[in-house]
Amino acid sequence: MSEQNRTHDYLVEVSEIAGKLDRKTIDRAIGIIYDAWINDKQIFTIGNGGSASTATHFACDLNKWVSDMAERKFRAFALVDNIPLVSALTNDNGWSDIYYEQLRNFFRVGDVVVAISVHGGSGSDKAGAWSQNLLKAVKYAKDNGGKIVGLSGFDGGVLRTAADECIVVPANSTPHVEGMHLVITHLMCEQLRDRISAPS
Repeated sequence: MSEQNRTHDYLVEVSEIAGKLDRKTIDRAIGIIYDAWINDKQIFTIGNGGSASTATHFACDLNKWVSDMAERKFRAFALVDNIPLVSALTNDNGWSDIYYEQLRNFFRVGDVVVAISVHGGSGSDKAGAWSQNLLKAVKYAKDNGGKIVGLSGFDGGVLRTAADECIVVPANSTPHVEGMHLVITHLMCEQLRDRISAPS
């Protein structure tokens, strides 16, 4: 197959995946994050690997681009960003507690956790026991009066049912899932920016 054909096929796949996204779930997820802003609650984003960079990117966009024209800004924090703290928690307690331990310190009733995971934790496919640190944090947040927005792919994994709203990318390819997660977070940011910048 030529490089030109590979490029064409990849972009066709991206278009097909985007066309299958559940718009209503996306809208409800946006509503949860908007309500957090209305009620002056915090947003915590979490993810591993490529999803960690998406978590950081999303928190950045909420704090900067979405909030640019608003009198009161989002308070969003990516729990992957404090490298000394993450490495200390990993060294002392293990990787499974890096988000849970931070939420125990920072989380308050009504806050929102955005959990980003390609497989959504252990699923019915071949995901295995991945992203257990996210699921532990999600359970803590739910048990303590929080809301959960999930972004996953493949079959959605445990996150699909653990989250209040979970946007599942209908793809079985990690690059496609991670790429679409960025598209979705940018879509969410654009709509949130419009909402919070609108005259009251």
